Amino acid sequence: MKWLRKRARDYVVLAFFVLSFNLYFLFLMRATQVAYLLYLDLLLLVLWVIAEGTAFFAYQKKERRKQRFLKEDELVFDVLSMPEDAEVFAHDLAVLERRVQDSFDAQCDLQDYVAKWCHEFKIPLAAALLVSDKINDTSVRISMREQLERMNLQVSQMLQGCRLQSPLFDLQIHQTPLSECVRASIRNNQFFLIKERFQMDVAVDDDVVVYTDKAWLTYILDQILSNAVKYACIGEKAQERQRIRVWCEHGGDFVTLWVEDNGEGIAQCDIRRVFEKGYTGSNYHNGKYKSTGMGLYLAAQIAKKLEHELSVESVCGEYTRFCVVMRAGSLGKGEDFTPFP
Repeated sequence: MKWLRKRARDYVVLAFFVLSFNLYFLFLMRATQVAYLLYLDLLLLVLWVIAEGTAFFAYQKKERRKQRFLKEDELVFDVLSMPEDAEVFAHDLAVLERRVQDSFDAQCDLQDYVAKWCHEFKIPLAAALLVSDKINDTSVRISMREQLERMNLQVSQMLQGCRLQSPLFDLQIHQTPLSECVRASIRNNQFFLIKERFQMDVAVDDDVVVYTDKAWLTYILDQILSNAVKYACIGEKAQERQRIRVWCEHGGDFVTLWVEDNGEGIAQCDIRRVFEKGYTGSNYHNGKYKSTGMGLYLAAQIAKKLEHELSVESVCGEYTRFCVVMRAGSLGKGEDFTPFP
């Protein structure tokens, strides 16, 4: 039946031409000899049957081969070379969908494992932080605490990065006092800010409210403050005390948060690529921290999901200034808001 449906149009066209030829031969040609016509028709019929039979058996062989391959859980397009066959297309599409689903499930399992590992790791890490406070030697205690705090910061960032890549990325956008996010980020980085003797100049009023997710905006600010500590000028290059300024500005329906430090700065050749995945820049690093190029990349991805605008400007050797533009809030604290259209 498939063969007939496939060849039906060809049969109709062939029958039309044969009938036309026979009618022309019978009615328009002089000295018509029907015997010659019948002989020619018989000869052509035999040739047609032979050709059609050969094509039919080749088709049947190809169909049996196709059905055998369709039972396999592999792509068969390259093997069969039948781009017009709907069954081959449907089979390969189903195989690809299963592969994508398997990859998706494996990624989810890996993310669940990483998240569980981070939570489990935080328990002995918290205990180690408590134990480190009991060390009598001040220099040893500070050195130990610094390494533990770095571990704590890295585990927290890995956990947040894992949540960001999750297909179940959860946003809870509501009106949030901007000062709460700023203070939370400063607390998260307070050990390093105190150790490096940073001077904090914060000018964000408590009545400034923005539409955001508090946890994720705090994560963005964590990355900015962490970079300020990493790339602070030290030794002979430090002409003055390290300083971080945080302030905000109102502009119509938006609030702009500025975070500026007086560290190494960013070279002009790097300024457009600081938010690229894995990009570490070409400027001088103080050697205390190894950059992975992931922090600002993740911050930019989160800002995009929050529909905030994250940008940076810098003069190498003078300052680095990050800017976060958010939609301003005007209702009561904690009132929910539907994400931006």
